Amino acid sequence: MSIFDGKRLTNETFKLDIDRMRRGWYSDKYFANINAMLNTLAAEGYTYSGKHHNLPPQFSPENIAVGDIEVEMQWFTRRVGATVVVGVDKALAMLKHCTGYFDGDKFIDTSDQLEVWAVHDGTTVTSDGNPLHVQPVLKVRGRYRDFALLETPTLGILTRASRVATNVYETLSAAQGKPVLFFPARFDLHEVQAADGYAYNIAVQRFNHDYAQKLGPFVSTDAQGDWWGGAGGGTVAHAAIASFLGDTAEAMMAFARVLPASIPRIALVDFNNDCVRDSLLVLDAMFAKYRELMESGDETEAAKYKLYGVRLDTSGSLRDMSVTPIGDPALDLGVTPRLVFNVRQALDSAWERWNPDSAWKEPAREFCRSVKIVVSGGFAPEKIRKFEKLGVPVDIYAVGSYLFNNNGTTVSDFTGDVVRVKVHGEWVDMAKVGRKPLDNPNLERVW
Repeated sequence: MSIFDGKRLTNETFKLDIDRMRRGWYSDKYFANINAMLNTLAAEGYTYSGKHHNLPPQFSPENIAVGDIEVEMQWFTRRVGATVVVGVDKALAMLKHCTGYFDGDKFIDTSDQLEVWAVHDGTTVTSDGNPLHVQPVLKVRGRYRDFALLETPTLGILTRASRVATNVYETLSAAQGKPVLFFPARFDLHEVQAADGYAYNIAVQRFNHDYAQKLGPFVSTDAQGDWWGGAGGGTVAHAAIASFLGDTAEAMMAFARVLPASIPRIALVDFNNDCVRDSLLVLDAMFAKYRELMESGDETEAAKYKLYGVRLDTSGSLRDMSVTPIGDPALDLGVTPRLVFNVRQALDSAWERWNPDSAWKEPAREFCRSVKIVVSGGFAPEKIRKFEKLGVPVDIYAVGSYLFNNNGTTVSDFTGDVVRVKVHGEWVDMAKVGRKPLDNPNLERVW
């Protein structure tokens, strides 16, 4: 599955559309055109007949069967800094099941004639942006026409999955070890959820490995956990609160009563744009029921009314009722440090209003102070770092669209280059200007 367990995922997980991938359905058309040309030249027995070749003088250009030319190809990214590589296993599955050619309607599988080296998912590579200094994550030697059609889909999965994983990793680093919930599912097609959730999980494992942490993965859909056995989790949507006529406390009481205790009770408290008020209303109602059930001896049912956290999701165009206006939108609107401090202070002191007797004084205080604060809405590493620098009492960050970001420093586009060709039994460097064969100590022979 990754560098962390030394195993690789197979097509039992990916369920590739093998027939159409073999026919170039997912390939840029110029690869299909080249594939058709090389197949035709091979059938004709064509040999190179040009004059302006780049062969070293010791190599003769005669009798080189271009249609059957064997090449060495390398896949790499130029994202500056470190990239958490994901998508290798799926790229390998494509090569394993879709390398070959059609003889009429029959597909001739030639994947066993390839030589393949690859890193594991979860490996990091570094680059200064110069393609002469990159670290390949995949290297293949074989007859080019047999795998030419796979350049597009292999680059696609490496680019997408590595970008998501690296964005997640940088977000985790900004959060300094606090959990980051994976909330971008609504911002892209549902078909990408399994790959994206896998990339997120690999990034969490990479972060734990690098920083000796034990963070768990938190995805929002079951599809995001498909490739690694995870399952989606979540809180209460704004729509649910609307269904309870805007009564957040009543919605949470119904949620607590109906759903199993294994689902964390996290109240979404910004529906009425008064996070302090609604946090306290939820806290009051749930503690009252919790205490009632505990005193009656029903600890199992009481556990359903333990408030795990509150989530602040105030729109960036609104100022929460508890936030005194300063006149600066950056300090007044949305989920601001001042809003989080206000909610934390209100939660921590709520038990004092209940005036509990001595037996319940400490449990009441603990009930309140154990409530976690989750923030969402426009969070990215820059904003998270600011919150952490200020010591804002956030326990969990929920991050959405940023994790798909593909702009400036987050561009993780992968490239595939032919860098050598086999001439008269020997490998000869043959890369376009600005490229050359490169190595990566983490590459291992796959087959």
